[in-house]
Amino acid sequence: MSLSHIIPDERAEHVARHRSAQCSVLSSKHVSTRLRTEHSALSTVCLCIISVLLVFPLAAEPTPDPAAAVHGITLRIEKKKSGDPVSSGILATSDGYFLTKASETPKWDELHFRTFGGAEVKTREVRRDASLDLVLGQVIDAQKTTVTRWGESKSIALGQWLLAAKDAGKEVRFGVMSATRRAIKGNGAAMGVYMEDAKDNKGVRIVDVGTDSPAESAGLQKDDILVAIGGQIIEVRDHVKEAIASLQPGEEIEIRYRRKGKEAKCTVRLASKTKIESNWSGEDYANGGISIRTDSFPEVIQHDIPLGPADMGGPLLNLMGQVIGINIARVDRITTFALPVESFWPEVQKWIEADRHPPKAGVK
Repeated sequence: MSLSHIIPDERAEHVARHRSAQCSVLSSKHVSTRLRTEHSALSTVCLCIISVLLVFPLAAEPTPDPAAAVHGITLRIEKKKSGDPVSSGILATSDGYFLTKASETPKWDELHFRTFGGAEVKTREVRRDASLDLVLGQVIDAQKTTVTRWGESKSIALGQWLLAAKDAGKEVRFGVMSATRRAIKGNGAAMGVYMEDAKDNKGVRIVDVGTDSPAESAGLQKDDILVAIGGQIIEVRDHVKEAIASLQPGEEIEIRYRRKGKEAKCTVRLASKTKIESNWSGEDYANGGISIRTDSFPEVIQHDIPLGPADMGGPLLNLMGQVIGINIARVDRITTFALPVESFWPEVQKWIEADRHPPKAGVK
């Protein structure tokens, strides 16, 4: 029956029934389509989850706590007389070999070494490397030590979160990689004094001594006359520069000087010119100090974790608790340099192996 043959009231009722039927059909189709879509999406999600589990199965152990990883592998290195911290150390192997910053630990027998818990341990110095500013030592009176989980640093990108130990692991601090990896050229070593040629041409007079400089720490004063450095006679200022030109920051040199007509001598541990310049400008006081050596590194990871000079030598970790570097220089208020693991660990393993198996007498 066509709609044209239905009276108005019946036609309206018929139209309503017809539209209702159409809506029911459309609704059924919509629901069916929606169900098929949701089922397809759910299936896709399930397949993704299954795929992930197949590729990355659930670990038998929970993800390591990166902060906890710092505690067992960090040493506190301090002065025997005062107990003041000078650097941190990182336990590298289960048989007690560890690394620290060489320029902050020049005299091994004047230092105490403590674990995270505060226990003092006996150690021995194995090897120093001026190019990396590292020294290898070994804990010799301890049982098996915590094993460091070494990682890789090549994948670390700008802005990526990192963590490091503050005060030998008592506090763990976070920051990010803040600049591209690069080599840091050396700027030379210095004592931290202003000088002028002495009037009698017999030495170099100190005009001023920088506060907290190597010269001040060694006891040199204004108006002292430098007469010899490292066995070399000093007559003019250029002789001072020549005497220390080949030395690295952190190395020590003997100074002979005259004070009020009497000759004396002292030992000066040189610092980076960069540190000396920062010291004169006051930057050194604004951030808790600058490392005695801040340059001449083959490659560094730069980050902004707030640390101090005594925290250098400690580990730099990723958020998985893997050691990816060793903090090597506090440069300024917002900058710390770390040696990436690839720049030192392969060489250090050779040092350790050579120390474990020294050549027998008479065998070449």
